[in-house]
This record gives sequence, C-alpha cells and structure tokens, in this order.
Amino acid sequence: MAFLKNSKLVEGPIPILNKEISITEYCPIDFSITNEELKGFNITNAEECQQYIDGVLKRQNAKVAYGGYLEQRNLYGTSARFQGEQPRNIHLGMDFWCASGTSVMAPLDGKVHSFANNSDDGNYGPTIILEHQNPVSTFYTLYGHLSLESIVGLNPGQYITKGDAFAFLGAPEINVGYAPHLHFQLIIDMGKYQGDYPGVCSSNEILYYSKNCPNPNLLLGYDA
Repeated sequence: MAFLKNSKLVEGPIPILNKEISITEYCPIDFSITNEELKGFNITNAEECQQYIDGVLKRQNAKVAYGGYLEQRNLYGTSARFQGEQPRNIHLGMDFWCASGTSVMAPLDGKVHSFANNSDDGNYGPTIILEHQNPVSTFYTLYGHLSLESIVGLNPGQYITKGDAFAFLGAPEINVGYAPHLHFQLIIDMGKYQGDYPGVCSSNEILYYSKNCPNPNLLLGYDA
C-alpha cells in the first residue's frame, strides 16, 4: 500500500507489546478454520482458547503469539453479532496473544482519535484508536481488547509518542470473553466511527474491507 510504503514507515519487525519482551520471543499462531489442531479445542471458550495458545507458546519457547490477518475463523460462532445471512468470520486485524496486563506500545507517533468501552457481546471491550499523519495521507490504528484502565484519563487529541506504553491488555471478563490479546488494525478511512470499527467481515464484504484495512504487516514487518 502506497500510503505506508511511500512514507517509509516499514521498519519491522516493530515490537508492539511490553518492551521487555524480545521480538525473538514472538511466534506465529494459526486460528484459521483449516488448522486441524483446533478441532480438539472450543476456541469460543476463553479458557480452552488459552490452553491452545499456551501450547503453541510452549512449543515455540515464546511469550507472544501473533497473526490472523484475513483469517477465516470459527472463533466468532457463538456471538449473535457475527451471525446473519452472510456470517462475519474473516478477521481484519492482527492479533497478539499474551498475558492480561501486558503493556501495549505505540508503533509510531500519533494522537488519540477516539476511544470507547465496546462492552456488548463479542465486541472489543475497551478500545483506543490513534490517528497518524504522513506525507501521503492520514490513517488510523485500532487497539482492541484492552483493560478499563487504558481508557481512564484519555483525551481526544492527546499525543502518543512512538514506543510509549499507552495501554494494557484486558482480562476475559473485561475484553468481552476472549483469551487476553491485542487486536491491532490499520484503517484508511474511519468514516463516522468513533472508538470502534468493524474488526471482522463477511466474505461478500472482503473486497472493501481488505482495501480499507490493509495488512498490519505493512507497518509492523512481521513474517506472518
């Protein structure tokens, strides 16, 4: 995507969680419907999902598991918000699975666009959206499944410096029932959204959303 490449933002891999965790302690994880390992787990249950994550981390001697852009998943099957004539099950961001309370670091300079506690079933829970400027355009980054403390005292327009620890991962009872993780998403056009933006789409929406929400690896520079 030119809006990132032309602005020379691609440095990767850029750490996005606790600076004490080395990039060498990150490993990829697969939550797609084609992953045979998941057949032994009910990943819509936070505890069973965490068991699977812990197994991947142990095998890889890692502390953070990441991935998920445009994955078709069974993770959303029990939530009514994702059902309909065309179920929404294609993930538009990149997830970083790690312990609750882990700090989230800004991957680049920006300012707070908006924030909210999206506490309805299956949503993000506490969410922060940052706005970024570069010579080509304005774009946004979304951080979902945070702790409640992450949005206390926050103000629209507040400046966030690259590398700042500005938020923390929420526990399942706060992040609306998911195993602890960060949902990180790039957004080109926010439209009228404030503190929220779709993080999952249906197959008939993928053309629009894959363009408006490009691969986070264009910014972060991970392998997966």
